[in-house]
Amino acid sequence: MTILNQYPTYSRVIDSWALYHWANNAFATTIMAAILPVYYSHVAASTLTANKATAYWGYTNSIALLISALLAPILGAIANIFGLRKRLLLVFAAVGILFTATLYFVKTGDWLMASIFFIIGNIGFSLSDEFHNSLLPHVSKPDDMDRVSTRGYAVGYLGGGILLAINVAMIKFMSDKELASRLAFLSVSIWWAVFTIPLILNVKEPSKTDLGISETNPLKAGYKLLNTTFHELKRYRQLMFFLFAFWVYNDGIGTIIKMAAIYGAEIGIDRNTLIGALLMTVLVGVPFSYGFGYLAKHVRTKECIYLGLFVYILISIGAYFMSKPIHFWILAFMVGTVQGGTQALSRSFFGSMIPTRRKLVSSLDFTG
Repeated sequence: MTILNQYPTYSRVIDSWALYHWANNAFATTIMAAILPVYYSHVAASTLTANKATAYWGYTNSIALLISALLAPILGAIANIFGLRKRLLLVFAAVGILFTATLYFVKTGDWLMASIFFIIGNIGFSLSDEFHNSLLPHVSKPDDMDRVSTRGYAVGYLGGGILLAINVAMIKFMSDKELASRLAFLSVSIWWAVFTIPLILNVKEPSKTDLGISETNPLKAGYKLLNTTFHELKRYRQLMFFLFAFWVYNDGIGTIIKMAAIYGAEIGIDRNTLIGALLMTVLVGVPFSYGFGYLAKHVRTKECIYLGLFVYILISIGAYFMSKPIHFWILAFMVGTVQGGTQALSRSFFGSMIPTRRKLVSSLDFTG
């Protein structure tokens, strides 16, 4: 059920919803993709061998992903039953903001501390992002979701890129590179908190929907709704296939984002190249995200997603042969052309595929 009639203007709520991308994308750029992986390799895990540091960073990301994947369905169901989407978004955003700030205390050899703080911060980021995604069908008109979704990613790239550029400059010009990196982690938590305020003020909690579940225990109620949803989902084979495919290829996209910098560091690419190329990815992502939204108006959304995934296949093959800095720059540029558009259109495409039966809509739309 849409809540657009609760807003003073349609544009204000869209701006506030999109601005959360601006807020939390700082975590995706500085923490997940660019500065923390390099800091982890060169400082926090400097007491380990290069390949072991890469492996531990991979384990760290896998643990965070697994915990988030296990928590998301049940928490999404609870949010739908009790009308807690926005409130849970803010709870997990607060968790992410807090543990991002604690990365400031990670120093030489503190790889375990870095891993633990990152896992908890990443869980906060991932789950708050899921609840933010779930608000899309409620804040956007049905025929406007592609444009709103791609706009959100473009705004996110711009915001994350601006802060990353500031942090890169700080690392470049400060004599104490380690301190500069730690201050960059602290800047992400402040940026994330400040730019979440418009969403707090202007985006309303979607109205609670009667889903026919009388259970008052949140965990039991969530389990019942999930069970009902998965039984009903069997009737919608195309939706099931897309949901499975999305989970698989989106995890692949996430792996490229999280592992690129530390993999580059392992094969000997210097820090300036790694961070500079990833900054370019973010900046390239702004116009190309808008471009995918424009393309989706003239070509079917599914074909646009196919295009993005085809480029990702080429990127993955190219990464196998990567050995020089120029290779990293080329692959980073290619990622920037498709990353935001592919994820944004997948989100809106999934939202448009969900059947209009009330229980199924309320149980699934948080996963988009």
